[in-house]
Amino acid sequence: MEREQAWELLCEYTKSDSLRRHALAVEACVAAYARKFGEDEKQWSVTALLHDFDYEIHPEAPDHPMKGEPILAERGVDAAIRRAILSHANYSGVPRETPLEKTLFACDELAGFLTACSYVKPGRSIHEVDVKSVRKKLKDKAFARSVSRDDILNGASAMGVDLDEHIAFCIEAMQSCADDLGLAGTANTAGASGIG
Repeated sequence: MEREQAWELLCEYTKSDSLRRHALAVEACVAAYARKFGEDEKQWSVTALLHDFDYEIHPEAPDHPMKGEPILAERGVDAAIRRAILSHANYSGVPRETPLEKTLFACDELAGFLTACSYVKPGRSIHEVDVKSVRKKLKDKAFARSVSRDDILNGASAMGVDLDEHIAFCIEAMQSCADDLGLAGTANTAGASGIG
């Protein structure tokens, strides 16, 4: 599956701009790691884009992503991609074994957390986010309370990367596509009509 096909499939099932942007944020991080590790960037991008494609129709565990997997199979999505998507849910029973599976899990919650950190900055920009402020927010249990701190910590650990380095790497990856994520900041988005 090509990236464009994955985006179309995501948009077919996901109408929420925030969920689409989350997919793009996770893709930015996962694709950057694919380049760093010399892996298949297209495969990793498609996986990241599709990891929550069924969330709007199956918002409850364990339906997501289990009920979405047959839809992906029917659409011809590669088995390795489907397995990685299943493995990103702790309750799926699918262990994370490959670099792709570990990276998707490590980037998923962190990308959401970095987005939340961006929204509370004066300019609502990922360019204002740094490792120190993210670490401080991670300790604040009331901030972005739906984001699993354990998943962020365990994800970096399973990848074998230092948490601060992982945070910095994902911030940089998301900064590279801040406009698409709606995180370029108020100065850059003044007068914009938003994503349609």
